[in-house]
Amino acid sequence: MTISQRRPASAAAVTQLVRSKVPEVTLLFWVIKVLTTGMGETASDFLAHHVDPVAAVGLGGAGLLVALVVQFAVRRYLAWAYWLAVVMVSVFGTMAADVLHVALGVPYAVSTVMFSVALAAVFALWYRVERTLSIHAITTPRRELFYWATVLITFALGTAAGDLTATSMRWGYLVSGLVFAVAIGVPALGHRWLGWNAVAAFWGAYVITRPLGASFADWMGVSVHRGGLGWGTGPVTLGWAAAIVVLIAVLAASGIDRPQVEAANQPPSLH
Repeated sequence: MTISQRRPASAAAVTQLVRSKVPEVTLLFWVIKVLTTGMGETASDFLAHHVDPVAAVGLGGAGLLVALVVQFAVRRYLAWAYWLAVVMVSVFGTMAADVLHVALGVPYAVSTVMFSVALAAVFALWYRVERTLSIHAITTPRRELFYWATVLITFALGTAAGDLTATSMRWGYLVSGLVFAVAIGVPALGHRWLGWNAVAAFWGAYVITRPLGASFADWMGVSVHRGGLGWGTGPVTLGWAAAIVVLIAVLAASGIDRPQVEAANQPPSLH
């Protein structure tokens, strides 16, 4: 899923170049993304069972707000700031989907459709305003707002879809995880071999990372009688969080995910 970069024709044009506020898409990007989804799932479940649910949602919302303030405040991509925001989106996105089901009684099938419609609406508005949905073009505050709104909805959608297959459809967490593990390869193969649009393929895979990571994390954390390994949501959360911290440190030290320069206010061409 690559996007070509325009290069300036003259030295004067160099001043018009900016870097995206989100990382380049590498293998580690996908690995950390899946880990954040699983960690967010089990962290949300742990808080819901060990803290007052209203307080848990409040803590999740406050954590997300702080993380986004930090992400918007920095002038360039910083691995720790970006992934902190993703982690908090994961936790709060899980809570948003669970509140609809547990507190309001909305079936997962209905919430999955609702979040799908919301995601389509955000994509439509984003494209209408900016004429691009490329993550390589997150170079202005407005585009960053669209980006994080999209990310939040994808987490809520993925949570609802994962719970739909695992519980409502009775596939169980392990089977659901295996199904989504196969499904996430479809956009990549479609882009590589069938010429699917790079941006559409990216966002398709991005949505699937949520139920993929969450299904395997739930499988590890839930009790044996619920079809899991019974390791507990707390230990699973800590284990996945430790892996995330290590991989983010690798990214920060190596800089392999540093965004390339992009012509300001010009959407990149797609291949």
